[in-house]
Amino acid sequence: MSDPDSKRQWRPALGAVGAAVLATAALTAALTARVASGDAPPSREAMPVRSTAFAIDAHYVREQRFLGLIRAAARSRVGFEIAGTIAQVLVKEGDAVALGTALARLDTASLDARRRAALATLAQIEAELELARARTGRQAPLQASGAIAAQTFDDTRLAEKALEARRDAARAGLRALDIDLEKSVLRAPYAARVGRRLMDRGAVTRPGTPVFTLVASAEREAHIGIAVEQARALETGRAYPLTWRGARVNARLRAVRPDVNPVSMTTVAIFELPRDTEAFDGEPVAISLPRAIEERGGWLPLSALLEGERGVWTVLALREREGHTVALREVVEVLHVSGDRVFVRGSVNSGDRIVSDGVHRIAPGARVRPLEPGLARRGGT
Repeated sequence: MSDPDSKRQWRPALGAVGAAVLATAALTAALTARVASGDAPPSREAMPVRSTAFAIDAHYVREQRFLGLIRAAARSRVGFEIAGTIAQVLVKEGDAVALGTALARLDTASLDARRRAALATLAQIEAELELARARTGRQAPLQASGAIAAQTFDDTRLAEKALEARRDAARAGLRALDIDLEKSVLRAPYAARVGRRLMDRGAVTRPGTPVFTLVASAEREAHIGIAVEQARALETGRAYPLTWRGARVNARLRAVRPDVNPVSMTTVAIFELPRDTEAFDGEPVAISLPRAIEERGGWLPLSALLEGERGVWTVLALREREGHTVALREVVEVLHVSGDRVFVRGSVNSGDRIVSDGVHRIAPGARVRPLEPGLARRGGT
């Protein structure tokens, strides 16, 4: 038998449950009647989006960057043409020198002594030659009158000729010493800046041993290794934009070398930089040249891409479904990126409208309203 007190405790709870059931039934009946009468709750409003047309191309153009170095029009390792001991070094590294500026001098004590000896020998020969000429002058009338034998006169005359030859040889030797003395001063072969100093005062140098490196201070050239395909399209004499120190410099193409590097498979294009280009020898420089890549695809703004799982890229294409415009996900492959644009291929077709930005706010399959003129459908919500 049940306890009367227990029954009294359950009565309020049962009453509350009954009231809730009755309220739910009443609400359901009201909604059913409302739907039956055609007064349904309003649908969610379509999201406004911007879109761009996708166009298929047979290829895309990619800028290919090639690196090179700036070179002086002339650079040399200069040294003395004769052997000797360096007595003076007259310039320092980095100095600007003009054509003919003295860079260094050799010790010329030995050359000076030899020159003095050569002068003395020449003076002796000239004195002997003067005496021989006087003797020839006195004997000429005597030989004509028969006072002396012809043989005697011939000996005197030929002795004079021999002395003339010795004099000429002595003069030539003296000139050679003067040339060596001139070569004892190392001079700049052109206007330049002094690079490295390779030998110092007191060093004994041999002919051809470098003492300084010189870099011409005149025009600069850019030597850039370029792929053969692009190099063949270059036009000699035409100006091309180069990138130097982050800025653009127009340089005229002077020549393309006829040889190809077997490792990099590039040839060297030589560009003449403007005269006012104050570049260091060996600075980096670059050029970007267009290259057509044969791949079918189309350009889209970078903001149209949506990264999916496992690195798959997708876009949202506008499709018509049941009289409304919806955004559906399409898979694409990125072939090239250029600034804020990408060249892609995938399951999109030429003429498709692709959502151009705000793709992260749109759920695939959601209703959208294109903002471009002429694309919004009637009854756009």
